Amino acid sequence: FPDHLALLCGVTGKSYTYAQLDDAVKHVAAGLYAHGIRKGDVVGIVSPNLPDFPVVFYAVVSIGAICSTVNPIATAEEIGAQFADSQAVLIVTIPELFEKCSDAARLASTVREIVVFGEADGATPYRELFAHGNTPPAVTIDCATDVAALPYSSGTSGIPKGVMLTHRNLVANLQQMQAVTEVIDSNSRVLGVLPFFHIYGMVVVMGGALRQGACIVSLPRFDLEQVLKVLQDHKI
Repeated sequence: FPDHLALLCGVTGKSYTYAQLDDAVKHVAAGLYAHGIRKGDVVGIVSPNLPDFPVVFYAVVSIGAICSTVNPIATAEEIGAQFADSQAVLIVTIPELFEKCSDAARLASTVREIVVFGEADGATPYRELFAHGNTPPAVTIDCATDVAALPYSSGTSGIPKGVMLTHRNLVANLQQMQAVTEVIDSNSRVLGVLPFFHIYGMVVVMGGALRQGACIVSLPRFDLEQVLKVLQDHKI
């Protein structure tokens, strides 16, 4: 459904059709490669739910790199600890969190670049990733063994631990959800307020809705009045 909306921000109205999403993923993948990201490298995302979050996520995994997502309200020390443990080499965030991510990067010595959705002094603007064409290099991926996502556990019984999810893990989870998500189709609009950094938002909402050709109406955080307005205006 190339002309159907895939992603729509419920606050700003920024959107991607499926054709635009496909093109953006390829552009960002080529841009990440041009910025030195290779298969097996870890790219961190520290961001609320935005239409460009899935763009970066799928761009990263499409070139065999690993996406490690983190709660944007985590402290610099917590973010730094996660990225030191995962050996992240690049972070993608929003301008408002750039300073905190810079502090985190100093704790995680492997981080060599921070990209922001927008602009911030000392950061690489997200738009620069679109300046390298839309033909990323072909990469051989072993779906059974190559890690795609590296979210971290909540640390209930100790410090947070990286959860190594292969491409096949994510596909299998989407297959498991088929009986539920088959009621969603290309005419559906799905509320994207569950955090994309968390496995529920990442796979069930982001992956599940996009797999079915639906439109995700994203919100950066839960605000009751805003949620009710989106439910009403977009017929979620």
